[in-house]
Formats: sequence, structure tokens, C-alpha cells
Amino acid sequence: MSIQKPTGTQDLLPGDVEKWQYIEGKARELCRRFNYKEIRTPIFEHIELFQRGVGETTDIVEKEMYAFKDKGDRDLALRPEGTAGVVRAYVENKLFGEPDVSKLYYIGPMFRYERPQAGRQRQFHQFGIEAFGSTDPSLDAEVIALGYTFYKELGLSGVSVEVNSVGNPACRSVYRTKIQEFFAPVKDQLCKDCQSRYDRNPMRILDCKIDQKYCEGAPTILEYLDEECRTHFEAVQRHLTAMDIPFTINPRLVRGLDYYTHTAFEYKAAGIGAIDTVGGGGRYNGLVQQVGGSDQPGVGLGLGMERILLVLQAQGVELPQAKPLDVYLIGLGEAAENEIVRLLFRLREADLTAEKDYLGRKIKAQMKSADRFHARYVAILGDDELQRGEITVKEMATGEQMTVPLSEFVQRMKDAANK
Repeated sequence: MSIQKPTGTQDLLPGDVEKWQYIEGKARELCRRFNYKEIRTPIFEHIELFQRGVGETTDIVEKEMYAFKDKGDRDLALRPEGTAGVVRAYVENKLFGEPDVSKLYYIGPMFRYERPQAGRQRQFHQFGIEAFGSTDPSLDAEVIALGYTFYKELGLSGVSVEVNSVGNPACRSVYRTKIQEFFAPVKDQLCKDCQSRYDRNPMRILDCKIDQKYCEGAPTILEYLDEECRTHFEAVQRHLTAMDIPFTINPRLVRGLDYYTHTAFEYKAAGIGAIDTVGGGGRYNGLVQQVGGSDQPGVGLGLGMERILLVLQAQGVELPQAKPLDVYLIGLGEAAENEIVRLLFRLREADLTAEKDYLGRKIKAQMKSADRFHARYVAILGDDELQRGEITVKEMATGEQMTVPLSEFVQRMKDAANK
């Protein structure tokens, strides 16, 4: 029996990889315009980072982490999300000492042990941004706007933004009591997870898909915001309106991570079955301190790459195709074949995409191969042409053929490719 990939993972094959490269390229280009710099953190970290950073009462830490001991008996975990590792790197490398706001982005795999389904894998990929050092609500709005612009420029339609404020620790302390009072009469009827959340993190009951019937009429945290939180949330809304970013307020939106304060937001899009959230984020003013740094505010987002691809497919959005082959070279005869190897390398040096046959096939089969590669030009060199210092070039789209001096061949192909 052959070995197969682990459940919840996927192979990204040629043809699909190019779509990923395009989306990643769009993310990098957008971050350049918004002045975010790339950061790359380890795929595994000390498990304590996620227990402190993500929160011990979250499903991620309680149920979904790939945790293990290494040969030094250290407790490690594959990263289940990107923010905690970026915060750790921000603290460890003293980026808080920079005079400006630190604006960072990452693209890479994350790992969670959960039941695989459309848009949810055990190894999945996120594009995320994090900004540290400012409590300015315009930074919250900028982060939301970057994510919305990313979806828009990829060609997705019908993407909506939902925003909420989850307040600060003081607001949440009051709200925690109110929400416990509300759910107390039905506590024993809640699912097992929510019965556990009732004491440890009752706000997360509102996020439970199973117990939504018990959430009807529950108080919202917006009713208990203090002046600071209310002012901040109103400013975020003003900035989004000024940028023409459409949004709705969802007072039930709490997000599944413990570190959020003030702004929380999600992006919704139809096309991936029961799951409609394609990304989200929020502000986390206490997280840097929790991870061991000074009290630095932060705000960020994480967008699921697999979910983006599924929505693009569902909406019939065609991403730009990979650039076709510029030149396919065919050598007829031993001396000509030797020269073809040299010419192939010279074409590639000149930044052209070029290929030749490696299977010793006849010219008809090689022409079919060139066609499969969608080659723009086929160049054929025989031993007689080699002696004359010439090569025959055929433009595949028109069928037009021309004879080109070997000394001019590479430059002529470069000029043709740039037309």
C-alpha cells in the first residue's frame, strides 16, 4: 500500500500553485503600498507562548494544537495562528525600540487538529498583518481597509465586513457578570463546551454554533462600554465610512481568541458551505505584555488562503494564468543538440522562459510538447543550419517562420518576448 498524505493536508500541484503565487504576490504588493514589512517566524514555538498568548480557555489551545515534546523534553507546538509568534518576535528582537509604529506581515502555514471540511484543513495557510505601538483608532480602520482591499483587488464580490467592540478588561468584567446572569437559568442545557465556558470565558458562549437558540435576547457588550471604549469604536466607524469601506455592526461578534480588546472584526463571503468567515482580526492592547514585553498596543488580522481560493472558484473568478513558455528549442543532429544546450542556457540568462526535449523524441512529438507548454516560439536547429550559423524560428500563433542568424538569436527572442 502506498503512503498517502495525512488527513487534513493537501498537495499543491503545478497549475494550482500558480494561483497561490498570484494571491501571495497580491498580498505582498498590497503590504508594500500600506508600508508593512515581511516577518518570518518559526513554524513551532514553546507551547507556553500559545497558552499565554492565544488563551488557555480557547478551543485552539484546549483541543486543536499539535503539541509535542522534543528530544530535549521541551513542550513545543506547531503554530495554530500567526499573531502570538509575531508578538514573541517583536518582544524578543526589541522592535518596540523603533521610533515608528512596527507594521509587519506574514504568509505561511498554520496547524490545528480539527475535523477537515471545505475551507478548513489541519494544515492551512494565512496571510496576516500586525501593527504595534499605537492606540490610534485610524490604525484599526487601516487594518480593516487593507483586508477589504485585498479581497476586492482579487476580484471577490459580496464580501462584507462585520465590526464590534469587545471593550477593555474593565468593561468585560462588568459584562461577564451580566452574561453569566443571563445564561444561569439554562446553564445545564448548554453544550458541554459552553458549560465549561460559563465559568472561564462566558462571552464565548455567544460564538457557539450549537447554543445559538439560548443566545436570543442576551445582553451585548455594547451596552456596557465605558467612555474610552465607546469613543474608540465610534472613531473606527468614522474612519471606515470616510474610506468608503462598507460595514455592519454585529454586537454578537466576539472572535474565538482571548487576546482581543476594543475592535473585533470579520470578513464574510458566501461560497464555502456552512463556513462564511474568510478572515478577521482585531485590537489586542494587552497581548505584548502577556507574552513578556512592555505594555505595547497592537492590532492585526489573519486571512485564510484556502478559503479565499474556494470563494474565488465559487464565484467563477479567473486568476491571471502563468506566463507561457517563450521559446521551445529543437535540435536535429548531435552537433545541433549540443548547440541547443548552450542556446537554452543563454535564453534563460536573458530572463526568458525556455525549454527543450530530454526524452530523445522525434520532431513531431517535440512539436506537440511545445504546444502543451503553450510556447510562443519554436526554434529548430539542424546540423546544416548550424554550419551556416542560422536557426529557424516559428511563431506558433501565426505559423510564420523566419531564419535568424545564430549570433542574433537570443537578442531577437528577447525583443520578441517584450513586444
